[in-house]
Amino acid sequence: MDKPWKISRGPIAATEFDVEKANAINTLLIRQVGVLPTKPGDPILPFAVGLFNELRPLLKPDAGVTTLRRATAAYVHCRRYYFASAQPDSMRHNLDGEPVEPLSQEDRLVAQKRFLSLKQSAAKAETPERAPVVPAPVLSKNEQIRAALLRSRKNAVS
Repeated sequence: MDKPWKISRGPIAATEFDVEKANAINTLLIRQVGVLPTKPGDPILPFAVGLFNELRPLLKPDAGVTTLRRATAAYVHCRRYYFASAQPDSMRHNLDGEPVEPLSQEDRLVAQKRFLSLKQSAAKAETPERAPVVPAPVLSKNEQIRAALLRSRKNAVS
């Protein structure tokens, strides 16, 4: 895992959940930005370096910077965003969704590692942990006879 991927999976399509995260960002802004998906199937576009600083001036007066930061972090720290960033042909995009530069090999490798880590965590969460099977205690012959005698006494008394 020390080498970036060489085979591209093409554009990584947004899911409904990705669109919800993008909408959370867009609702905080005075206008929608083209770098975010608007419907499932739209490509997930890695952000240009410093894009958050371009988003801040677009913040609605009643919205807080911390809220925008959290919404943006939720979007960029998800598995599909990392997957899109890890592709060999991945490009960084400006606010309008226009490509501005390729991701560096180091950034793609970091994204690849984070994607694989999140994928592994999700697989562990989906696999229910089985309770260990505890075998019944092994009773000696004397204990088995004693238990049988006690059962027969209880049945006789009832």
